[in-house]
Amino acid sequence: MNPPDVSVVVCTYNRAALLTRTVESLFAQKTDSIFEILAIDNNSSDNTPAVVASLQTKSSLPLRYIHEPRQGNAYARNTGVEQAHAPIVAFIDDDVVAAENWVDTIKSSFERNPQLSFIGGKVLPLWDNEPPSWLTPANWAPLALLDYGDEEKEIAGPMPLGLLTANIAFRKEVFAGGARFSPSLQRVKDSIGSMEDTEFLMRLTRSGLIGRYLPQLVTWGVIDPARLTKNYHRRWHTGNGHFYAVMNDPEWERSKFTIGGVPGHLYRETARNAVTWLTRVLTGKTDQAFVNECNLRFFRGFVKQRRRMGQ
Repeated sequence: MNPPDVSVVVCTYNRAALLTRTVESLFAQKTDSIFEILAIDNNSSDNTPAVVASLQTKSSLPLRYIHEPRQGNAYARNTGVEQAHAPIVAFIDDDVVAAENWVDTIKSSFERNPQLSFIGGKVLPLWDNEPPSWLTPANWAPLALLDYGDEEKEIAGPMPLGLLTANIAFRKEVFAGGARFSPSLQRVKDSIGSMEDTEFLMRLTRSGLIGRYLPQLVTWGVIDPARLTKNYHRRWHTGNGHFYAVMNDPEWERSKFTIGGVPGHLYRETARNAVTWLTRVLTGKTDQAFVNECNLRFFRGFVKQRRRMGQ
């Protein structure tokens, strides 16, 4: 058999039912490209191994089951990179389905653009029911959704636009020399708001590598009902503030002054959000005010973590 053009890595943890849908969307790809699928079982306690074994009988596509006992997405993704046989490594989440041209778009985009080291695209919602009125695209981050519109965008420079590992692909050469996702920024147990993917892209673009957001590269995410509550979003933004504090990125934290280990620009942004939140609440614009409340929760998470760190 010829070597694959693309290795598709699906990291999974206790989502056997959803995993079937994800893998079947890969089986349904319309492409002449040769690709393999790597199911990285991140220490699941459900019937994930049996589900993968069943899926292996349903298609001639190579589907490999790999167990990664170290808990966390960063570990699972890094194992996927190490086990991939193709010069392109693509990631998709276990609660996401791919457009039928997904693999073909990845391969052809890299062929047409040799200067690109990575590409990513839209992650759109699969709503089972109408979302609550406050859940606008401004509040999509906790749902792992992304849509920058219908124009291509360059991902480069010291503070690049973010992309999601629910829909992203890299040239494998990017990982040469040991470049990996950072376990210190991954979520474990019940923590949320992690950002190992954001930090990894920052490292790549700051080293001079260039990526691109491609609106034609599309996946759809299944939305867990538990994520449709304001309390979940409050927790996520608090957690995101925690992980930003842990990351301790000098470029992001650059400011004219620092108080208590917190950069000055965060105080300014928090003051603006507090005023806007109060104004919107008093004028009855509670849906819009929730965006500002979430930003305040981010600040709270950041400050609490910096205090723990003794900065």
